[in-house]
This record gives sequence, structure tokens and C-alpha cells, in this order.
Amino acid sequence: MLKAVILIGGPQKGTRFRPLSLDTPKPLFPIAGLPLIQHHIAACAKLQECKEILIIGSYTTTQLAQFVNDMQKEYHVIIRYLQEFTPLGTGGGLYHFRDQVRAGNPSAFFLLNGDVCADFPLKELWTFHEERPSALVTIMGTEATRQQSVYYGCMVREASTKAVTHYVEKPNTYVSTLINCGVYVCSLQVFQTMAEAFQRKQDGFYSANGQNSPHPGYMSWEQDVLAPLAGTNKLYAMQVTSWWSQVKTAGSAIYANRHYLELHRPQQPATPPCHILPDVFLHPTATVDSTAVIGPNVSIGAGVTIKAGVRIKESIVLSNATIHEHALVMYSVVGQDASVGEWSRVEGTPSDPDPNKPFAKMDNQPLFNSDGRLNPSITILGAGVVVPAETILLNSIVLPHKHLTRSFKHEIIL
Repeated sequence: MLKAVILIGGPQKGTRFRPLSLDTPKPLFPIAGLPLIQHHIAACAKLQECKEILIIGSYTTTQLAQFVNDMQKEYHVIIRYLQEFTPLGTGGGLYHFRDQVRAGNPSAFFLLNGDVCADFPLKELWTFHEERPSALVTIMGTEATRQQSVYYGCMVREASTKAVTHYVEKPNTYVSTLINCGVYVCSLQVFQTMAEAFQRKQDGFYSANGQNSPHPGYMSWEQDVLAPLAGTNKLYAMQVTSWWSQVKTAGSAIYANRHYLELHRPQQPATPPCHILPDVFLHPTATVDSTAVIGPNVSIGAGVTIKAGVRIKESIVLSNATIHEHALVMYSVVGQDASVGEWSRVEGTPSDPDPNKPFAKMDNQPLFNSDGRLNPSITILGAGVVVPAETILLNSIVLPHKHLTRSFKHEIIL
């Protein structure tokens, strides 16, 4: 038997994802028509041996109860949400709920970060782990460019055994182009290593009288567990060449949307309601005028209304939004219940990886550049935003429930 653990953090995290995370918890933000972590659940549920999926985070139980219920019905697997009493870091939550992970004595468990998107090769990862009896943790790794690698966990491994000899989380200087994807398979014995790390944390906390120390239960999986395991022949890495990305910003959601649509190629209706340029996810409850042109790489949520002559490309339109006649939406996220007036233009700038660099990843740029101006990025309309007719909105972020009165370029509308 196997289990899976998905780490989703809490509302204090994901600040770069605002304003989209203000009304929808980031793990439930729809990408290619499915909540972000449903892609993880679907990948785990494909494995017959996976009998239970635990979701760990510090969101309140009420925010996830309905979602967990729906997932159990859809995938016929036990799914439980375990709420941390306080944010405990990437390792603290896992260690706190170790008894729930060990219950039923699974032979191993998958550990997945909730903010990664990938073609999850879980079966191959498990096989790779099984072939190495001394492995406590096997990391899924991928290649990054030399410049970008320092923003991730970097690994050095032995060419023949694939054992990780050195691991540094976000190093100050170049270490290696092999980076950690935030997808692991772990043996239960890893909790012994975590217990030792926890003890060190406790000793440090009490010897410093709690001064300048986080909560003693706070533990970083990468720094307190993986880094000490490197070089002990207990940490291994399997390198993959398939697509992988993080979702840190709204721009990365548009990029992930494109790849998930390509991976899962949604079933198009036999007679499409309008002119569709694939790949497009169209919710069955959306109302689309036959003269609209949608695609490529567009997700349309439940209850959306798209009127005559509308053009949408490279965008995500969330539930119950309305796009009025002849409006154009590109490289944008339109929030739930938002309205885009007729003949309006809502446009952003894609922040995709450099196509000329092999292995390039998303550059999660800061919101502002060194001059204090907004960096060009995708345009975001928060929930309930109203864009009047014949308005241009370019590279801007609009917070929820705003009624715009004029055009904006390169601005945050508070």
C-alpha cells in the first residue's frame, strides 16, 4: 500500500498570487478547468496502490471541506484534510501528522508540493525508489539554466548510483543545474531522521530561551531534512525531462494552463459552440455566442457568458464572469463575477520562459522593477470587477469589486 501527502501551505503564503488568492485559496485556483491540487490528486489516484491522500496546510477546514468531499466521490480514494494549528513550515506539518501518515503501515508515501504543476511520473519515481533499498527519500529533479538554478533547491549526484551527495536550498552561488521539483517518494524511516532534526530544533529553541526562534515545531523539509541526508547514501534523485513548473504568480498560472491543456487535451464537443483554436477548456455550463473566437490556451469556467464577436486567447476566465460584445481578452485572468464591457480590450504581457534557452523555467519577477514601476505581466481582474465599454486595460492588476471609470496602463488599481 502507498499513501500520498500534498503540502498546500496557508493563507499567509501565496502573497505573490494576489489578488487571485483573496477569494479562492490558491490550491483551489482552477487551471485547465480543475483546481490546482486536483491535478495532483488525479495523478495519485491513477496508482492502484495509493489508498489514501492526506492534504496538509493551515487553511481552515471549512475552506476545503466541500472540495475534499467532491474529490472523494470522484476518485473513490480516501482523502483527508489535516489542518495545522499554526504554520509549521514544509517539514513541520508532515512531522506533526506523522501518525496519520504511518497508519496502516504503507510501504512508502509520496510527498508533493501543492504549488507545482507537472506531468507527475509517480509510478516511475516509486520504481526508481524501490530499486535502491538504502533510499529514504527519492527526489524528482529536472534541469534548469545555470542562472535560474539558484532560485531552487540544487543537487549534486553521483553519475552511477544517482545518490545525492550535496543539496543546497536556494544557494547564493551556482551549485548545479539539477533542481528539486518538489515531488518525492519517502520511506517511513524518514520520520526517524525528522525526529533527530526536531530534537535539534527543540534544543536550539530552549537554549536560546525562545529568542529570535520560530515555533519549535517549525521545520523546513529542504533545509532540516534533505540537506543533512545528502552524502549519506539515503537520498537519491531521479531526473525527468517532462514538463514541470511552479505556480508562484498569476503569470505562471497562464503558462501552467497552456501545458495542462496540452497534456490532458480536453474533450471538445462534437459541434463546438463557436470557433475554437485548440487547446481550450470550456465548462459545459458556459454560454458562448457562435460568433466568438476562443483559443488557443483558454480555460472558461462555470456559468461564464461570452457574447457576440468576442475574442479570447491565452487567458483564464473564472466562474460567472461576463464578456460583452466584441471585447478582446488576451494574456489575462478574469475573476469570478467580473464583467468586461463591449469593445473593451483587456491585455497583459506573457511572462513565459525564454524559448531560446533549453531548460529555461518561469522567471517569477518581482511586481515592481528597480525604478518602482510595474514590471510588464499578465492583466488580472479581481472578483466582481466591472470594466466599462470601450476601455483599454493593459498590464494592470485590479483588486476585487472595483468599478473602473476609464482606461489604465501599467497600474495597480486599489
